[in-house]
Amino acid sequence: MHVSRKVFSLVAAAATAAAGLTAVATAAEAVPATIPLTITNNSGRGDAVYIYNLGTELSTGRQGWADANGGFHPWPAGGNPPTPAPDASIAGPGNGQSKTIQMPKFSGRVYFSYGQKLVFKVTTGGLVQPAVQNPSDPNVNILFNWSEYTLNDSGIWLNSTQVDFVSAPYNVGVRPVSGATKTTGKLKPGGYNGFYNSLRSQGGGWANLIRTRSDGTIVRALAPGHGIEAGALPATVLSDYVNRVWTKYSSSTLTVTPFANQPNLKYFGRVSGNTMNFTNSAGQVVTSFQKPDSDSIFGCYKLLDAPNDLVRGPISRTLCAGYNRSTLLTNPNQPDATDSGFYQDGVTNQYSKKIHAQMVDGKAYGFAFDDVGAHESLVNDGNPAQAYLTLDPFN
Repeated sequence: MHVSRKVFSLVAAAATAAAGLTAVATAAEAVPATIPLTITNNSGRGDAVYIYNLGTELSTGRQGWADANGGFHPWPAGGNPPTPAPDASIAGPGNGQSKTIQMPKFSGRVYFSYGQKLVFKVTTGGLVQPAVQNPSDPNVNILFNWSEYTLNDSGIWLNSTQVDFVSAPYNVGVRPVSGATKTTGKLKPGGYNGFYNSLRSQGGGWANLIRTRSDGTIVRALAPGHGIEAGALPATVLSDYVNRVWTKYSSSTLTVTPFANQPNLKYFGRVSGNTMNFTNSAGQVVTSFQKPDSDSIFGCYKLLDAPNDLVRGPISRTLCAGYNRSTLLTNPNQPDATDSGFYQDGVTNQYSKKIHAQMVDGKAYGFAFDDVGAHESLVNDGNPAQAYLTLDPFN
């Protein structure tokens, strides 16, 4: 799961789900206190690069940042209004060069920016993350991106993410102690421009997600939920599809099998009025959902909230994936086993569709629960020796 607006959950949830499944001696012995992360700059850009490793120290729960050697530094007490954070930047590699830093046992993000340092502030609740859907955010004209990761005693989970926006291209990789390096997140040749060109020609407001600064540089395309928040995308963009789903399941049943390893555990959804009720095999109502709006679907929250439980959360994440991929009308048994039917309806998450289409391996984190069915751009290993983050060309 990736939860962009709720910060740092993606890999942490995956890590929690997988904890203890890797058996190599004991997990604590298998995973050292830090592992090297090599950042390679193949961007073709001459800008200075700045690296940040920010997150939660898993041994203490404290929030802070790691220096290039993996040393932890807690954030100071913040203020209200927020106060400037200490400079946590690490000088990154120049074009054609590499730099290796140490990753501690964190759940957090590795940010990278081109040309300018990012602006971070600390409030009484902790670090204020960039929110570039807000035109007054101090980072709105900076070209930057981030990868999310968890490194703990059970291994590493490392992703490339597009849940908040598509921006500076990169891919991630992990080399285990034994075995071949695993990579994901790499665009096809021409994929960067291909994504933006496709979005620009889509119509229906989707082109408004693209943000360009005054020098003509495209800095990002906002994810559609942020686009609705910013007034760039109509709030009703998925309403027609939702209405058709509601009509279909007023007279038929939607079957959700939320756990691949529990094929006999099923829930059955039927619409009554403005509510979709789910029952178990005994006919008991276990949870209900109100008719979702587009923002709830794109963000997998609000009317599609997914608590960390064993019933509502798993059903909700399956619904969220079905709505974003527009498979709920074509398949009454969710989730879909393959991606052949994804994004085929005229009303769909065009942003997620287009970024998936440009990936070498077809995998991306186009929305928060793109991991339903393992279609997310995530690498993990229980016994990692080395991690990689490669800054890719803008073509």
